[in-house]
Amino acid sequence: MSAGLALTGAAAGTAHAADVNVAKNAGFESGLANWTCSAGSGATVSSPVRSGAAALKATPGGQDNARCAQTVAVRPNSTYTLSAWVRGGYAYLGASGTGTTDVSTWTPDSADWKQLTTRFTTGAATTSVTVHTHGWYGQAAYYADDVSVFGPDGGGGGDPDPVVPATPAGLTAGAVTSSSVALGWNPVSGATGYHIYRDGARVQSVTGTSATVTGLAANTSYSFQVSATNAAGESAKSTAVTARTSTTGPSPHPVVPRHAVTGYWQNFDNGATVQKLRDVQAQYDIIAVSFADSTATPGQIVFNLDPAVGYASVADFKADIAAKKAAGKSVIISVGGEKGNVTINSDASATAFADSAYALMREYGFSGVDIDLEHGINSTYLTKALRQLSAKAGPGMVLTMAPQTIDMQNTGTEYFKTALAVKDILTVVNMQYYNSGSMLGCDGKVYSQGSVDFLTALACIQLEGGLDASQVGLGVPASTRGAGSGYVDPRIVKNALDCLTRGTGCGSFKPSKTYPALRGAMTWSTNWDATAGNAWSDAVGPHVHNLP
Repeated sequence: MSAGLALTGAAAGTAHAADVNVAKNAGFESGLANWTCSAGSGATVSSPVRSGAAALKATPGGQDNARCAQTVAVRPNSTYTLSAWVRGGYAYLGASGTGTTDVSTWTPDSADWKQLTTRFTTGAATTSVTVHTHGWYGQAAYYADDVSVFGPDGGGGGDPDPVVPATPAGLTAGAVTSSSVALGWNPVSGATGYHIYRDGARVQSVTGTSATVTGLAANTSYSFQVSATNAAGESAKSTAVTARTSTTGPSPHPVVPRHAVTGYWQNFDNGATVQKLRDVQAQYDIIAVSFADSTATPGQIVFNLDPAVGYASVADFKADIAAKKAAGKSVIISVGGEKGNVTINSDASATAFADSAYALMREYGFSGVDIDLEHGINSTYLTKALRQLSAKAGPGMVLTMAPQTIDMQNTGTEYFKTALAVKDILTVVNMQYYNSGSMLGCDGKVYSQGSVDFLTALACIQLEGGLDASQVGLGVPASTRGAGSGYVDPRIVKNALDCLTRGTGCGSFKPSKTYPALRGAMTWSTNWDATAGNAWSDAVGPHVHNLP
């Protein structure tokens, strides 16, 4: 972002030609440099931003209001205008140590950016003032950008004039249709916008780091580039990426319903009921085949059908996949699990993953992939891998994730960063609300697993952290034997779903709004569900399918 807190002013209340914004790093383009946030409550994020490539996100806790402050140099006996753009939860803006009357202004929750503005006058001996933002205890996170403290230079100067931004890197093509191509790229520090070029001609301008170019011809190859802009000018165009639109006609994969139930099918025998795919309960809309196997080539995956599940041949297994798809079910290949480890940490391994995953989709008829990597991921290269796979598989690909609770505590984790980076091609994140210790909810309070509050307060982090409600699901064990800890009765799952979508059935935590588009629920596993007499899917499945 660009300068955001503004102090405007001059001696006797008249602006002078030399007036400047005396706040430093006012747009948070340099992280939290020059800012101090209480109790580690502040972080910079790449979305949402008002301008530039970054903004402040500060998350209050039960005993902390997420105060982020900076001391600026001012001139005595001078008037300044203080302003900042904010959104999200309750947001306050103020100045203290003015030498006269300290000031503060605030706004309640806001779904879009709005500007807070106030003015103050410095005392006869005042040479520094502390400006600050803060939220309110236990409330949702707030965002701030473009701080401006505009007035006479107190000797510290302001942020330097902008320079032409660097050339964007990391341009990739994502989901394609017969008439559109989705693009994404890495943010550029100091940029306030981006121009998208198709075959050398500018076709679109955006402020974020993704865009979908529409109006394209079917089955046609296009070259795309992107440049970064700000007040100083436009960067050189990025390295070109080529994408081909799909042919017209229906997708070869079923469409995931608005509200969906995901279940993991075990390609092994661990004491749960052994199933063939044809035996998987009808309530499951997405069936994740668990798991793919890694090879000696980093990033590469293969699938080995376990004889223990009872198939007479691979062809019989493929026929079951085709039958499930014909019934409107999405059958995907899951990568990872407790014992699985696929390493994607380079361009070569990202390509190996995309190539091998696409090969499995073509060979077996899988509709997509599930990322269940539990031994650490690299968001940069996993994002590249998934975008390459999406470009190969087309817009009908199903992409799900099943991170652990610790992986989604904030937007700075590798899993959360990956989910946001592939948001335009992501189907659902079904976080595992089990085998977990106590965790923080979005209100900064600590919740223990096994309760409705644990489900709703942790889901709130994803819902308010940038994911669409349709990309959030609740992952729980199907029975007490399905996980080491964290089993919850289906009634609690249904209460959590109702709390998030309808505002009813909540525990002590009550979200500030409802999320009717919440995708649904997930369980480990269809096999443990069968072992328990299908109690989980019989109870949760119809409830999910009847959400608003």
